Amino acid sequence: MIAIIDYGMGNLYSVSKALERMNVDYIVSNEEAVLEKADGYILPGVGAFKDAMAILNESGLTTFIQKIVADGKPLLGICLGMQLLFDESEENGVTKGLSLLSGKVVKIPETTNGSTLKVPHMGWNELQIQNQSPLLSEINGGYAYFVHSYYVDSEQSDSLLATADYGVDVPAVVGKGNVYGTQFHPEKSSELGLDILKNYINIVEGE
Repeated sequence: MIAIIDYGMGNLYSVSKALERMNVDYIVSNEEAVLEKADGYILPGVGAFKDAMAILNESGLTTFIQKIVADGKPLLGICLGMQLLFDESEENGVTKGLSLLSGKVVKIPETTNGSTLKVPHMGWNELQIQNQSPLLSEINGGYAYFVHSYYVDSEQSDSLLATADYGVDVPAVVGKGNVYGTQFHPEKSSELGLDILKNYINIVEGE
């Protein structure tokens, strides 16, 4: 069973509907006693890194998430949820993250190599596979849907699986051990996104 961690800043509806389309058993909760029964977890997220970490810290979910990962249970972060997996973010001042993956979240530059970038990065962009992973099984590329103004500095990350070119190399898929993340919204990324979610379910089920 999959648990969607509800801390008040996630796109719960679209993630839930995607799991329903795949006939996956899931729960949505912020209660540790309920969440701990799951086999794998999804940490969605929209909004500001600082606000999200404040809620996770105050609710005790930071410690809970770190514990389930230490226990070997799979975790998938989506959009802001992916950024929260890393050490820290510079959004609204430096804020410490979950430190499940190494790296820092920084703002997308408004200009790079003489070109002006629209921030936020919003819309469809092509994935460039960098390293193989069960999360990307039988996926060789394709387009995914992004909405974000901050990204993980790829030079500080040792968990890079796929990137998207937006003037800078945006880490689009990350993964190390039992921790995974997508900067884009797989639940809004058509068949490619559903295939990635299916791969994650297979990871959780040990297939």
